[in-house]
Amino acid sequence: MDFSESKAIYQQIADYVCEQVLMGRWKENDRILSVRELGVQLEVNPNTVLRAYDFLQRFGIISNRRGIGYFASEDAIARIKELRREKFVNRELPRIFQEMELLGMDISELKEYYDGFLKAKKNEKDN
Repeated sequence: MDFSESKAIYQQIADYVCEQVLMGRWKENDRILSVRELGVQLEVNPNTVLRAYDFLQRFGIISNRRGIGYFASEDAIARIKELRREKFVNRELPRIFQEMELLGMDISELKEYYDGFLKAKKNEKDN
C-alpha cells in the first residue's frame, strides 16, 4: 500500500479496512486481520494499525472480541456507507459546489455529466 502525505496513515489504514469490507474480501461478522498481521502486511507500526482499529470501533464498523480478535460488524457495510456519505456531504460536496460556482456551472449540467457516467458504467458492465 502506498501512503499519501495528505492524510494521516491511520486514516488511510481505516479506509483500506473499509474497502476490504465493501469489496467483499472481508465479510461482515468474519474475523479480520490482527493488528500485528495487518501491520506486517502494510509494513507499518502495529500502533498505527491499532489507532485505525480504535477509530473503526468508535463507529461500530469493527469490534474486538477479547482473546479472539477483531471482527467486521454485522452491519459494517451500512455503517461504512453512512460514514462515507457523511464525509462526502460535509467535506466533498461543499468543495464541488464552490468549484461549480467558480466555473459558472449549474446543477443541470452536473446531472448531464453524472448521467453520462452512469451510462458508461452500464455499458462497461454489459460488455
